[in-house]
Amino acid sequence: MKTITLAAVATLMSAGVAFAADPLEGFWRTAKDDNGNSGLIHVKPCGDKLCGTLVKSYDAAGKEITTENTGRQIISETVNKGGGSYKGKVYSPDRGKTYNSKLNLSGNALKVSGCVLGICRDGGTWKKVK
Repeated sequence: MKTITLAAVATLMSAGVAFAADPLEGFWRTAKDDNGNSGLIHVKPCGDKLCGTLVKSYDAAGKEITTENTGRQIISETVNKGGGSYKGKVYSPDRGKTYNSKLNLSGNALKVSGCVLGICRDGGTWKKVK
């Protein structure tokens, strides 16, 4: 059995299959919204794109709070454009709108912005926490 497993791994490696996660994957703490609240977003693959779900919310003092948006997909349809640039959609709970987004990753910082119907918004800089 060990020989079969090693052979399968060797075959995949020789085929050039990449096992590395996208740098956007993981947990991100959002910037504070218009109400002073922030969230913890878990970004992971969803099909051939990336999606991020709100797993925790925090009030302006940093205390964990319960909201109706917990479990909601905040990032959707997001694709890596290369060089730390991503495009997709971001839902803003404080505004109740989904924006066509631009995400720019630099190390553990993610600059978020988006537009809907010609109205653009700066989503601030999110920080990677895991």
